[in-house]
Amino acid sequence: MKIEMKGINKAFGSNQVLKDAGFVLEDGEVHALMGENGAGKSTLMKILTGVYTRDAGTVIVDGSEVVYKSPQEAEKAGIVFIYQELNVLFDLTVEENLFMGKEITKKFGICDKKAMRKKAQEVMDKMGVNIPINAVMSDLSVGQQQMVEICKALMVDAKVLIMDEPTAALTQSETEGLFKLIKSLRKKGVSIVYISHRMEEIFELCDRITILRDGTYVGTEYIKDINMDDIVRMMIGREIGERYPKRENIKLGKEMLRVEGLTKGKTFKDVNFSVKAGEVLGVSGLMGAGRTEIMHAIFGNLPYESGKVFIEGNEVFIKNSREAISAGIGFITEDRKTEGLLLEKSISDNIVLANLGKSSKNSVMVKSKINDLVNKGIKEFRIKCFGPDHECNNLSGGNQQKVVFAKWVYTDPKILILDEPTRGVDIGAKKEIYNVINDLASKGVAIILVSSELPEVLGMSDRIMVVHEGKITGIIDASDADQEKVMTLATGGTL
Repeated sequence: MKIEMKGINKAFGSNQVLKDAGFVLEDGEVHALMGENGAGKSTLMKILTGVYTRDAGTVIVDGSEVVYKSPQEAEKAGIVFIYQELNVLFDLTVEENLFMGKEITKKFGICDKKAMRKKAQEVMDKMGVNIPINAVMSDLSVGQQQMVEICKALMVDAKVLIMDEPTAALTQSETEGLFKLIKSLRKKGVSIVYISHRMEEIFELCDRITILRDGTYVGTEYIKDINMDDIVRMMIGREIGERYPKRENIKLGKEMLRVEGLTKGKTFKDVNFSVKAGEVLGVSGLMGAGRTEIMHAIFGNLPYESGKVFIEGNEVFIKNSREAISAGIGFITEDRKTEGLLLEKSISDNIVLANLGKSSKNSVMVKSKINDLVNKGIKEFRIKCFGPDHECNNLSGGNQQKVVFAKWVYTDPKILILDEPTRGVDIGAKKEIYNVINDLASKGVAIILVSSELPEVLGMSDRIMVVHEGKITGIIDASDADQEKVMTLATGGTL
């Protein structure tokens, strides 16, 4: 299937999101669509699939102009959009989610459970996904839920698959399985639009790349004819410099956090580590190793069975997030959609929520204080928005993450836990986040950086703690670390 989009315009109110945007997808190719957060990538694809109506422009599919009025209509034509935001029903099973609205029926409309179970298992096996089809979605990890979403798209005979940050929450083995499937689909003539901020994936997987900047078409190139610097320059209109900015004259202060013997059943056991003021402690390990659970325990979100937590040398007993904030801990969680933000609320509401003291006087909210704080956040973190009242639900993923950062940074934490802080964030915004991390560390904040991206951990950390099956298998200086050493520890080996 060949798709041409020409002269596409789209505005939301006074905000012009797309202006003369375009895109051409050839039959049977994997085509990268890249741009900064808020560049209009997802909006362009939502126009293609009937989620939004375009203000101007044409969409031509196999030589005929089309206007899909809904995603269901686009899907019937063979165009399926796998969204970055998970679209699952958490109280239902994997099988029920896979067949939602696509049930196989027998006579009188009765569901053919046997046929559905067989087809569901076939698709899961084809993807190499080892998840029980009777598992309830709420019991799965974010990565597993993402794999179910991808499998759901394969339940129909798709001619075009649009994948928006498909590997953001996947493990290395799940990512390898997805790449194998994409290459197989390409051989069968399926066209794939691949939206991702992970440069390594683009060069491994894609045939061509189209760049959008500020809602406008910049250009299309063959992957073989372009390099990473070229892509960055097209995306942001300037050189980005060093990918992982280095700190100068690093001075570590006193011990801010110490954890001794932290244990919770099989989730994690006998966890021991410490972080000093001004230090960035990277935390690596395979998905499901227990990294996130350890951080939630420290923050009071997950009760642990034994062990001790010390802040500035004093033992603390933190039972909930409110007590953690009072103790000087900030936590940017892995899942900004459900844990980091109130999506239906404004930027202002979200930033103020964690900063009531700075937004009030004598326990009374002060409008001028609120405006000063929120406008400062929008400016300092370069949040692309209409203003403080912009609903977070209508921000791009990267801009949502910037709101989360502003919210927590302004609490003035002594210790800041960052769990996958750059997931789904473009390379320009990543650099801004790295600069924030370095700035906070230079001011004496103790940083714990949990990341599945090994280059990020290696490039940003002073030391790296590796977790395997709930246990710390090693803590090594970043100067002595490389990908091989970290992966050896992450898979249970020793150095």
